Amino acid sequence: MKNFININDVKDYKSLIDETIDIKNNPYKYNHIGKNKVLGLIFFNPSLRTRLSTQKAALQLGMQTLNMNFINEGWQLEFEDQVIMSGNKAEHIKEAAKVISQYCDIIAIRAFALLNNKENDEKDLILNSFVKHATIPVLNMESSIAHPLQGLADALTIEENKNSIKPKIVLTWAPHPKALPHAVANSFINMCKCNNYKLVITNPKGYNLNNNITKGLEIIHDQKEAFKNADFIYTKNWSSYDSYGKVLINDNSWLINEDKMDLTNNAKFMHCLPVRRNVVVSDQVIDSNNSLVYQQANNRTFAAQNILKKLLSNER
Repeated sequence: MKNFININDVKDYKSLIDETIDIKNNPYKYNHIGKNKVLGLIFFNPSLRTRLSTQKAALQLGMQTLNMNFINEGWQLEFEDQVIMSGNKAEHIKEAAKVISQYCDIIAIRAFALLNNKENDEKDLILNSFVKHATIPVLNMESSIAHPLQGLADALTIEENKNSIKPKIVLTWAPHPKALPHAVANSFINMCKCNNYKLVITNPKGYNLNNNITKGLEIIHDQKEAFKNADFIYTKNWSSYDSYGKVLINDNSWLINEDKMDLTNNAKFMHCLPVRRNVVVSDQVIDSNNSLVYQQANNRTFAAQNILKKLLSNER
């Protein structure tokens, strides 16, 4: 594996899950593979689980880590070619990526969508600029359109908790006061397709995701109807895709509560975190015995560890 940018960088996703379970059962099995190797963690957005879990994953492989937060550290970078850099951009990505490549053996990048221009966000300019100009492997820690490490952790969590070969999984939109990106939902959908899960998406009208990703899936605008007989409820907010980056609804009618969970087949509750309690989900649901949010967060380490191992070994 040269880079891990999206789910299609994986040849056999089922084998990837099995390998990740094996690593979870023996996290120090490959603690020699990263000896004398350095992972550079580059953040253009905040992080808690992604930063700590990826760093822990690297340490368990024997790697060292370097961290840089471009929110308040480093020079502002220019990503466009053939520009006159007379403004506030002090360094071009061409130099930055090549220099970081000399200090590290793998670069991990986290850069969210800006949500003000769909075309620009879908180019994934920051991530793809590092892929273009770096001379070492690049790992996606969430980009404008994808969060494949979260998707792998979610797959591991479902495999550990499913009671049937093909469980019914509902990806449900939930309210949020801010406009949020589509990356987690996109990767969750692609992961479910790879595993042939029965996936249903439910969201208010005006909040359909990118049709190129949801094509062939059932989309229901009645949340309660969608929840019936579900085995897993995966909750995530996303802003409007068609009215790009907009918040169209400001009420709590889509909040996940006990009454809605009672419509399911004693479903497990999932969320990638962070989550706004009693806006996205009630305390009673997220604190229940059916909540998997902490298991998901823990599985982020083993997802990252397996991908880092593959990048170090250049294996698919």
